[in-house]
Amino acid sequence: MGYDPAAWLNLCLRWLHVIAAVAWIGASFYFVWLDNHLQPPDPSAEGVKGELWAVHGGGFYNSRKYLAAPPRMPETLHWFKWEAYTTWLSGFGLLCLIYYWGAPTYLIDPSKAHLGWLQAVAMGLGFIIGALLVYEALCRSPIGKRPRLFGLVWFAVLTGAAYALTHIFSDRGAFIHLGAMVGTVMAANVLLVIIPNQRKSVAALIADTPIDPRWAAEGKQRSVHNNYMTLPVIFMMISTHYPLVTDHSLNWLLLAMISLAGVSIRHFFNLKHQGVIRHDFIFYGVLLVFGASIIATEVGRSVPLPASGPTTFADAQAIVQTHCITCHSATPTHRGFTAPPLGVAFDTPDRLRAFAPRIYQMAVASRAMPLGNETGMTDQDRARLGAWIKAGAPGP
Repeated sequence: MGYDPAAWLNLCLRWLHVIAAVAWIGASFYFVWLDNHLQPPDPSAEGVKGELWAVHGGGFYNSRKYLAAPPRMPETLHWFKWEAYTTWLSGFGLLCLIYYWGAPTYLIDPSKAHLGWLQAVAMGLGFIIGALLVYEALCRSPIGKRPRLFGLVWFAVLTGAAYALTHIFSDRGAFIHLGAMVGTVMAANVLLVIIPNQRKSVAALIADTPIDPRWAAEGKQRSVHNNYMTLPVIFMMISTHYPLVTDHSLNWLLLAMISLAGVSIRHFFNLKHQGVIRHDFIFYGVLLVFGASIIATEVGRSVPLPASGPTTFADAQAIVQTHCITCHSATPTHRGFTAPPLGVAFDTPDRLRAFAPRIYQMAVASRAMPLGNETGMTDQDRARLGAWIKAGAPGP
């Protein structure tokens, strides 16, 4: 087997993306927690808004937050920015490597829209850039000064984008682009507002000039937005593992409900950090996920009609050989694969039968496979394959 640089680049970018995202989210959650747990400071602490004592790893820590800035600039000042930048850069690299370079397989769905490679890439980038422009316009408008109204409008914008994308791109490509849109907005908040405003405060402190309180207010606004978008964007990025959501005919609605559940659960924790216990927000989140599960199960199901007659092992194997084996083989022939995805191979009768439940989930019930249905698997093929599996996947 020859060396595959694309596969190793994919591995490295994906690993880097996860590591950077964990660091970014961890820092974000910690500082929100810290901000919400500050206690009234010692009266002798000049300019201190609040402080907190904590113990961790055998040591005691004393954190203080100043109203604007400390009386003098400390010799060492730690900045939190590269976690955000690295997460976005590695994520965009993955988007280009998988969904743009491999657009005919992973992004374009001819059953939804007949797009050329360049059209699909341009449209994907257009949605990402457009989301950032709309978000910035909302933040700078009077709506941005009303947090609840802003949240409703931004949620409506993203839900509309989800509906549009799921009717243009492949289902997986649509969900990943929603995640890229939100992730780009979050990273831009750090790059364009939070860090520049912090730099202005530092420069003013060094020059001994007044610090504009709007700088801190703007940074706080964007930080809070990022906090509430974190759980939804995490789900968007891992959604490809859940075809029962991504490949449903109402996938845009399921995504909206699960994302809103994430916002509700995040709000519960933000309130809890302030000493306010509102279990109803946990209940709302659970109810939304449960509602999504009911819709996914009972509404808009796309399982093919039962086959007209029994399907033999030979029939099932022929369907798999035609539509699945180019990827799911010990020696894949599909471009971009040097090993079977997730180790799932159907080369032998025993392995084909062992993976029958997974085949039903991915190729019959959800239609997630083949990717982009590039082999033209018909409803009749899916129905015959489903009939064989429902009969217990009998052997040859």
